Amino acid sequence: MTIAAKDVMTLRQRTGLGMMECKQALTEANGDFEAAEAAVRAKLGADMLKRSGRSAEEGALAVAKTDTAVALIQLKSETDFTAKNENFLDIAKTLAERALTLPDGEITPDDEMTRIIENLRITTKENISFARGIKLTGEKIGSYVHHNQQAAAIVAGRGDLSDELLTGICQHLVAADGEFLPTPLAVDEASLPADQLEQARNAAVEEAKASGKPPEIAEKIATGKTRKWVDDHTLLGQPYARDTENKKPIRNHLPENAALTAFVRYEVGDA
Repeated sequence: MTIAAKDVMTLRQRTGLGMMECKQALTEANGDFEAAEAAVRAKLGADMLKRSGRSAEEGALAVAKTDTAVALIQLKSETDFTAKNENFLDIAKTLAERALTLPDGEITPDDEMTRIIENLRITTKENISFARGIKLTGEKIGSYVHHNQQAAAIVAGRGDLSDELLTGICQHLVAADGEFLPTPLAVDEASLPADQLEQARNAAVEEAKASGKPPEIAEKIATGKTRKWVDDHTLLGQPYARDTENKKPIRNHLPENAALTAFVRYEVGDA
């Protein structure tokens, strides 16, 4: 039986197998391309299932957006080599674009996304997985992915927010890695986790009491320390990273009647 060279090449492109393996699969399927591909995928799928327990700590982030929606996803891989591969990054971008069609909030891969990931697992022969993803919508949206695709942020807001400011705020979030600047817990005080705010307040009170100051002075000290903690851990309270000279908090950079409503920061290694 003569096997068409174009079929061998197509099967190779779709599965990542060698030319001889693809030709053998087509021969066993009597030249039926669909049957050969199904048989190859079944075998490769079984092989990949055996690898599913292998550690996958590398990966990359990708963002896709429209005028009013933005999606951020993280795709995991076993090796840094694969995570930096152009095809891997293109597929991560495709998954982010697909995530834009899904509901707001945390992303659960749909059938098409699962198929795309499975194909990538087969072609790379690595334990590729969808780590996490989220979609935000808003009157205004912004995003930023660091050049190494290892950290990224997205933000939603309303009002007269320029693209430059929204991008700058996302860059600020990427820089807020907990080493030089705390990673914000919330947009503002009202959206802080109540338990963490209460814990910070109680710690400030206990520290003030231990100072031996008069009660009225200790109360003022505790109030000041709590306010400092709130500013340090809210996006609006932090000094804008792109305005190092004036050190004004981000809230002072927002136009009148503008507001930030949500943000998300991802870093490879956090999930």
